Amino acid sequence: MPTQRGGDSDMSNEFLQILGLALLPALGNFAGGLLAEGLRPSGAFLNRALHAATGVILAIISVEVMPEALGTAPAWLLALAFFGGGCAYLLLETAVDRWQQSKQTGAGTGAWMVYAAVTTDLLGDGLLIGAGAAVSTHLALFLALGQVLADVPEGFAVIANFRAKGVSRARRLLLAASFVVPVMATAALAYVALRGQQDAVQMTALVFVAGLFILAAVEDMLSEAHETAEDSRWSALSLIAGFALFLAVSNGLG
Repeated sequence: MPTQRGGDSDMSNEFLQILGLALLPALGNFAGGLLAEGLRPSGAFLNRALHAATGVILAIISVEVMPEALGTAPAWLLALAFFGGGCAYLLLETAVDRWQQSKQTGAGTGAWMVYAAVTTDLLGDGLLIGAGAAVSTHLALFLALGQVLADVPEGFAVIANFRAKGVSRARRLLLAASFVVPVMATAALAYVALRGQQDAVQMTALVFVAGLFILAAVEDMLSEAHETAEDSRWSALSLIAGFALFLAVSNGLG
């Protein structure tokens, strides 16, 4: 019986660690929002920040997720899972587009569409952290840190967008704080569902989530960047810099 209590305690501590890691992207998003409240960024600055965030996301998938997955399951299965994750995002995007078309146009609707897009990104963050945590806490840590790097400029852009659409400051901060709910909920669900499964199952699920996450984040971020300002060589350089930054952080943490 004491052994059982010890095991339950270890599992509880591990679960709390996962929730703590899942909290990091939401805090990064909120921190970016606070920066936007105090600064008046130019369109060019937001464009470059969002390109840098895209570079970080590409690095998360290519540096951490894919090398970890290869060899644990057949390559065709991983490819199919990645493709399926992207298709899942497209289905979700179609549903959101139809919802948008059913609403009247106006500043309020536009702000809520931004909120829906960011919520989708954070759902992907949570799923990726939870699925990664089922493989190892070490992997989940890398994924969470990478998402923080990406979510700060995204949160910056979101709050600036809300402000431009006339949403009050109190409501902007409340909406930014509410982003903690989807990321922590999906991280917990993914971790519980995949914990104890075979390596091949865990990694296939992780690659599926990566397919959804990368398409959602890249599509949303680059679309927002292009709407904010025209691309330049600095935009491209920012994307490469974001990738390099995560590579340096990943290597530095071993």
